[in-house]
Amino acid sequence: MGNLADESGTDVEIYRRALTPDTIHVVTRSDAPEELLDLLDSLGLERKTEETAGPVYVWHQTPEGLSEKAQKQLVTRSMLPLLIADYKVNYDQDVYDVTAWAQAMAEHRARQAKTKGAEPPAAAPPGPTGSPSRSR
Repeated sequence: MGNLADESGTDVEIYRRALTPDTIHVVTRSDAPEELLDLLDSLGLERKTEETAGPVYVWHQTPEGLSEKAQKQLVTRSMLPLLIADYKVNYDQDVYDVTAWAQAMAEHRARQAKTKGAEPPAAAPPGPTGSPSRSR
């Protein structure tokens, strides 16, 4: 059992596996930090583990019972927080939902605008430096 994220040099790979077509598979590199795994948990993806005589395999997938559209929406919306956290993400275009991405971006921009609106105004920039003005 290979690890696509390790092979691709990414932090996260998102795709549909032929062996489990009813869910979308989200695999992280084998040395993924717990913060990344926790982030995927918090985004609504289910963590799975398989112990072998050698390594322990950890991955996430969409919850069973979701429609294909809901699965695509879930993984597409999960991409933005991963990218904001500076993880390198690769996804199969077949699992991408452009409307879900647009909604996630709009919500993110609205949160940013709200946060910026709550901050006190920035101090006025200092005036230009140069020679003092002369009176006539």
